[in-house]
Amino acid sequence: MTTPLHRESLRTDFLIIGAGVAGLYAALHATRFGRVLLLAKAPLPESNSFHAQGGVAAAIDADDPPEQHFEDTLRTGAGLCHPEAVRVLVNEGPECVRELIDLGMPFDRQGVDVALGLEGGHRHRRILHAGGDATGRWLVQFLADRVRRHDRIRLLEHTRALGLLSDGERCSGALAYHPDSASLLRILAPATILATGGACALWARSTNPRGATGDGMMLAYNAGAELADLEFIQFHPTALALPGAPPFLISEAVRGEGAHLLNANGERFMLDVHSQAELAPRDVVARAIVREQQCSGANGVSLSLRHLDATTIRRRFRSIDRRLREYGLDLARDCIPVAPAAHYFIGGVKTGLHGETRVRGLFACGEVACTGVHGANRLASNSLLECLVFGRRAALAAADAIDGAAPITDWPAEADASPPSDAAVTFPDLRARLAQIMDKHVGILRHADGLREAEAELESLLAASGAEHPLRPNIQLCRLIVQAARRREESRGVHFREDFPASVAEFQRHSIINPPNLRESMDYAEATDRTGLAAD
Repeated sequence: MTTPLHRESLRTDFLIIGAGVAGLYAALHATRFGRVLLLAKAPLPESNSFHAQGGVAAAIDADDPPEQHFEDTLRTGAGLCHPEAVRVLVNEGPECVRELIDLGMPFDRQGVDVALGLEGGHRHRRILHAGGDATGRWLVQFLADRVRRHDRIRLLEHTRALGLLSDGERCSGALAYHPDSASLLRILAPATILATGGACALWARSTNPRGATGDGMMLAYNAGAELADLEFIQFHPTALALPGAPPFLISEAVRGEGAHLLNANGERFMLDVHSQAELAPRDVVARAIVREQQCSGANGVSLSLRHLDATTIRRRFRSIDRRLREYGLDLARDCIPVAPAAHYFIGGVKTGLHGETRVRGLFACGEVACTGVHGANRLASNSLLECLVFGRRAALAAADAIDGAAPITDWPAEADASPPSDAAVTFPDLRARLAQIMDKHVGILRHADGLREAEAELESLLAASGAEHPLRPNIQLCRLIVQAARRREESRGVHFREDFPASVAEFQRHSIINPPNLRESMDYAEATDRTGLAAD
């Protein structure tokens, strides 16, 4: 006999679901207008943001005007960036960074000035780091400390949102489960902000924590929001490729400081691939590594820093060096085996310039959202900046939604559900099968045959799983990703089709997946980037 869950109703002005940089920063800004309830599915250190080794890209140097950051972003985005969104990012980004500096965020310094690094796709040194290669951890800890001490923010960790309270037109909060008290929480809020992160843990080889499975995207989709550009998944070129070791990320900044990529013969192969060699956009580097793997039959290539000053390297990349030593590797002296891994989800919940969705009262920011900033390929270190800029924008826009929300008096049908299980623990074989499908057929190089096979396997998994199966939303999201990848019959940015290797003008459009309350189909929206800039 199932023990009945304790039911509890909570009211707040702002409900923020997700506690990475976007959620934390949005929460702090929302306190200017009301009370905030912040839900975190896991402890704060387990967010994607916490694990980010890359920095924050911002044009704060006097010799680096925001216009050049704008151009670099559009060039990398391969014709699908939303120029107005990019202008918001590059123009408001320096203001957000300076706000953090004024609050005491300890970005790395070079003398009295903030140190600025260089990463792939950037023409200038404009990457701020903290703790060398631990920017995400330092930034999350810095923001989390202020969130925990703020008297207008209530933080609930280990609390999972089960569904949004929505009629398809307006969102009025969420239903959540708090295991410590075995409570089913009905949270009523006139403004709900999703900041749940990405979905790259759906792949077997991924740099993301286990919980990055696109939960927020499916919450929004089932509540009536549109999803966009799901076919664009960025694979980080350099994740550790050591048998028995997890695909630990080797930061872009390592190549920014001069590291070389070597093939099985010890040769720098990127010199023949792109004019920027190892600092080419990530999609170019990732595909080049895969082709080297195919030619040599090796599991990856090698990253070498042996030609650089060892003391400087160990100091600059303390966290990476410490982690590699656990596997008997010396970052400064050994050739580090690396290969691509799923890293960043470019698509997501379709939003406007203020994080708004088509559902009134529902906003999204950070990796869960698709603002159009990244186009078809994210420029390195623009993601943490996007979290800051659009996290703040979402909070300010959500403040206008506080008044006029329709009250909800009835408990939703989901309130009778059993306590949710940890699907990855309860169904490890199914989770592993799903990840294998994505790795095999929806990786860096794609083909219609593989995508058709993936869709058939996913359909079979859906048919075998019941409507209440905890992994069903993950399977559904994977199916939507595959459908988007099948329909885009071209190669653009991080989406590369071996059967359609060229970019096609007809597809310089955003793929839009309509919510199920309209119809489960895919449309295309006209891209607003007509600059002609494209990745080399």
